[in-house]
Amino acid sequence: MNYAAVIKGLREDREPKTSQKDIAQLLGTTQQYYSEYENGNRKLPIEHLEKLCRFYGVSADYILGLPKGLSYPER
Repeated sequence: MNYAAVIKGLREDREPKTSQKDIAQLLGTTQQYYSEYENGNRKLPIEHLEKLCRFYGVSADYILGLPKGLSYPER
């Protein structure tokens, strides 16, 4: 699963309904620019990934389609 499908699904499943324009405003971009993220035509910048994670209450791993249970390095 790629992040384009994930962010589109998160937006479409959200209640109350959220438009691409709503999400674009959250990210400080245009609806057309955001649409390119959902269609997989533009890479999602890290600052937009972070805002989407906070807005939807999900991890970056989830949006990026990474497997559950990845370990984190110890310092």
